[in-house]
Amino acid sequence: MPLEWYLALSAILFCIGVFGVMSRRNAIGILMGIELMLNAANINLVAFGSFHKPAVLTGHIFAVFVMTIAAAEAAVGLAIIIAVYRSRLHINVDKIHEMKW
Repeated sequence: MPLEWYLALSAILFCIGVFGVMSRRNAIGILMGIELMLNAANINLVAFGSFHKPAVLTGHIFAVFVMTIAAAEAAVGLAIIIAVYRSRLHINVDKIHEMKW
């Protein structure tokens, strides 16, 4: 497959993630949108790493690093969402005023 197909898939996935973050009021929906954007970046990293000559694993290593950061971000984000849900019984980001400046 040509590199452009991977880039198009990544761009589509990133746009879906941005739309999810901008349109959702549910905190879990926003977290899922962020994860989609990180996965789009991973597709770009692996695609560029695979098409780079001579073959080096730099893109793949960066993708594993981004997946690790995404897992940590998801764990912390879900912990915050669970704590907010236990205290407020909802996770609508418009109604949560304690986390704003």
